[in-house]
Formats: sequence, C-alpha cells, structure tokens
Amino acid sequence: MVLDKFSLKGKTAIVTGANKGIGQYYALALAEAGADVIISASYEQDFSETEKLIIDRGSKFKGYVCDFSDRNALYEFIKKVKADFPRVDILVNNAGTILRQPIAEHSDEYWDKVIEINLSAQFILTREFGKEMVARGYGKVVFIASLLSFQGGITVPGYAASKGGVKQLTMAFSNEWAGKGVTINAIAPGYIATDNTKALREDEERNKSILARIPAARWGTPEDLMGTVVFLCSDASSYLNGSVVTVDGGWMGR
Repeated sequence: MVLDKFSLKGKTAIVTGANKGIGQYYALALAEAGADVIISASYEQDFSETEKLIIDRGSKFKGYVCDFSDRNALYEFIKKVKADFPRVDILVNNAGTILRQPIAEHSDEYWDKVIEINLSAQFILTREFGKEMVARGYGKVVFIASLLSFQGGITVPGYAASKGGVKQLTMAFSNEWAGKGVTINAIAPGYIATDNTKALREDEERNKSILARIPAARWGTPEDLMGTVVFLCSDASSYLNGSVVTVDGGWMGR
C-alpha cells in the first residue's frame, strides 16, 4: 500500500536544532511517522517538553547539546551520537543561525559564525553520518535551504551565501551517493510564522509587501512543513534526489 511507504517505523533520525521552532515540528513529524528521534540544541536547555511530545507519540528520544560554531564540539557530538546510536538512518540538517548587518559593516565575526553553523557543520555532519549510510546502502539526508538559496536578501550576506551553499551541497552529495541507496534532498521554507519572523510580521509595511507576493495570501506555519519532511525521509521519495522542495505558498512561482 502506498501509505506504507511513508512509515518510518524502525528508523532512527537525527534532527539538529530541534528543541523549539520549526525544528521541533520536524522532529514531531518524524516521531508521528514512527521514527525514534535524536535532537540537538546549541546551548544547555530543558529538553523535557520535546522529550514528552516525542515519547507521547510512541517514539524514543535523546537530546544533546552542541554549539555547531565550535568545530571541536561538533566532532565530539558526532562521536557521542555514534557511540550511543550505531545506526542512524535519517539526518535532518535543521540547525542554523542568521545575523543581520548592512553589508558594508558586516563583520568577519558575523560572516564566519554563520558560514560555520549553516554550511561547514552541515557538510561535516552529512559526510560523517552519510558515509555510514553509504556503507549500509540506505539513508535519508534532508538539508534545510531557504528562499535565500535563490535570492540575495538584504543585510544577511552570510546567511544568503550559506543557504546558496546548502543548495549546492544537496546536489553535490546527491551526485555521488544517489546510486548508493542514500537520498539527499532539501526543503526551502517560505515565510513561516515563528519567533524568528515576529519582527517582520509586526512591521506593517514589510508584512503587507510579503503577503502581497505570496499567492496563498498567508504566512506559512510549522505544520505546513511536517508532511514534506516525512516524505523526504521516507521510502515514498526513493527516486527523488538532489532536489530543493520549496514550501512557500507559491512565493517562488511569482
């Protein structure tokens, strides 16, 4: 049956940056589809809410803290996860950051931090967990791209560059691993109503201009992304490789 292809029962998934926001919804979606879920957060915080939500859906849960801007901490995180979970079937590279500053004043510190978290860490995580997927002949990797994988944005050069790089990484990994049982794709969320976009939604002029371009005429919600992540992490997407799926209410079609 076709719906069976969407089941993630028996799978173990990592979702980075998943203790809150959109990442938490990705984690919940995978748990609802049957996967056990490992999450990361960038600093010490209470995992109890996410843990309860995952367990209530019948899945196992484990949370780790890792600052992905620290290369040594990243490798230690990978080492710990591999020791605790010898088999990881799914990797969702959700963790990311954005730092805003006009381009003429955009500091090296801002640039380096954003590129390290949003691009370099994603490459290392995918390489380290993905090569074991390749050895087993099965795996699913989902990058989180952005509308700024296609557009330049304003005051966010590091973010735009990193998300453009994520789009290219998606294709680069796919070119080498698609024939080895590992599917590599990306989700590019549109304008989603979260804490990160609160300022935009409260800016009357910006909110109006954004809504005017979205054919769906509304901001997206984290729930709008849940079906897509399950699809990309399941056998239903076994012939989809190197693709960036825009979930944007039609923004990129304008």
